Amino acid sequence: MKKLACVLALSSAFLSQGALAWGGDGHRAVGAIAEKLIKGSNAEKQIAALLLPGETLESITNWADSAKGGVGYAPATEEQLGYTTVNPRHQEYHYANVPFQLEHYHDGVVGGSDVDIVQTLKQAIAVLQGKGDLVSNPHGFTKRQALLLVAHMVGDIHQPLHMGAAYVSADGKFVVPGKKAEIDAINMFESRGGNNLMLDDAKLDTMSKGLIEGEARALQPGEKKWPSKPFHSYWDSTVVDYAMRRSSTRSPADFAQKMIDGKPLVTMNTGPVTSWPYQWADDALVAAKLAHTDVTLGKRDARVSSKGETVYTFALEMGPNYPVPSSALARTQLVKGGYHLAQLLQTIWP
Repeated sequence: MKKLACVLALSSAFLSQGALAWGGDGHRAVGAIAEKLIKGSNAEKQIAALLLPGETLESITNWADSAKGGVGYAPATEEQLGYTTVNPRHQEYHYANVPFQLEHYHDGVVGGSDVDIVQTLKQAIAVLQGKGDLVSNPHGFTKRQALLLVAHMVGDIHQPLHMGAAYVSADGKFVVPGKKAEIDAINMFESRGGNNLMLDDAKLDTMSKGLIEGEARALQPGEKKWPSKPFHSYWDSTVVDYAMRRSSTRSPADFAQKMIDGKPLVTMNTGPVTSWPYQWADDALVAAKLAHTDVTLGKRDARVSSKGETVYTFALEMGPNYPVPSSALARTQLVKGGYHLAQLLQTIWP
């Protein structure tokens, strides 16, 4: 834990001196940062031409998630239904499950796929550049769809667990599969990007008090308190809530402005823009290593899914100080996502 805290303390100092796929607020924070940074540019004009009345760059960042439907989302719109109908694997576009111990993402890597987040971003970026051939755009994305995907997935790829995933041996240790066939749910288990690593939610609330400024967030109307929370959900939403509260902000727009006012030094990308998703993936793997620091695997449990399939989960214990450095890492990744999205859009539309 000392290593994680030290690295993040240096990162926070770096951001303040020169200078949070996320839940709804996290995506809006990334979009809000980018929206403020491109104000008055040609990119802003080009984006406006692809938006519907009432939409903003910040507001469209959750379109690709809401297209999935399900709990917490309004019924899919006609536009979203059209998109999901012709993209039956659309839920796979948001992530890759690369072993977090690896240094680099590359085509064909274990945990990657032909429709993972890197491949989808590469395709959507090409469409925004005006490339519409079958090789560049095999899914037939429209320019508007490409923008909707880029606005969302640049945020997703900066969420550490949307790239770096844990694989667990039968004796309860993090391991690195050499090939997909090794992940057999007998000798090696997949964590599904941390969705099968379960935190004790009540214990997490107790940990947060005194470590995070303010009390744990109150339940919203209709929201149920679950006895356990997936590690992925913690990184999608909980750390964003913590990061905003520790930044003394209450909304994505306020968070975005405060981060920009701090003049962060964010390393920008180089080379062809279609190579940038590979650079973001490698950076996310660095963050994923930090995210898996100071966590301990516990008991394995077999659960039956809604589809009748047996799913194996593992209890996960965090170190007592974990919420503080994890929220600092989330803040850093959200800021990177916003600045990288702005750079991408202004590079496509200079």
